[in-house]
Amino acid sequence: MAILNIRIIGDPVLRTVADPVTDFGPELARLVADMTETMEDVEGAGLAAPQIGVSLRVFTYRIGGVEGHVINPVLECSEDFQPDEVEGCLSIPGLGFPVRRYRSTRVTGVDMNGNPLSVEAEGMLARCFQHETDHLDGILFTDRLEGEDRKAALRSIRNANYDSITEQTTAKRAKTVGSSFGGGSFGAATSGTGSFGAAG
Repeated sequence: MAILNIRIIGDPVLRTVADPVTDFGPELARLVADMTETMEDVEGAGLAAPQIGVSLRVFTYRIGGVEGHVINPVLECSEDFQPDEVEGCLSIPGLGFPVRRYRSTRVTGVDMNGNPLSVEAEGMLARCFQHETDHLDGILFTDRLEGEDRKAALRSIRNANYDSITEQTTAKRAKTVGSSFGGGSFGAATSGTGSFGAAG
């Protein structure tokens, strides 16, 4: 396993719709293991494969003691919404804004061995599933903002200071990149930042 670099906003892979996984085997198992280790290293609640430069429909998650991964996820969401909560994104370090999300979700997909899975979620876990699935569709949480919050987020990203924040975050994270045994893997030679939950 290895800790991988996380891509930062501005990287085209974050705006690309990820491809479905069709090959199940040791490379996919290693990708999931590396993503899980990377997510834990940056204390993220979730991490989508595009965030480490791999355009595949895979995400990992860890919320309130519930953790796992989903490959080729499909979401079914409730019609009602949960109260807005502040979200951050490892790929947009230092920013956090309230985001509207559906109250509950069911994610279906498969695990790394191709076995079907289905997880029902509410609250923060439902929020995480929606956030990570957005990443797989090239959508960032800032795209979900409206009104003054959207203007403030875009202003912050355009701000010259924001470049120094992303550089500091990337440099800090680079200290642990590739620090696990094995080295190399999907995205190991990439640059950038991570996902849902932690804002920096």
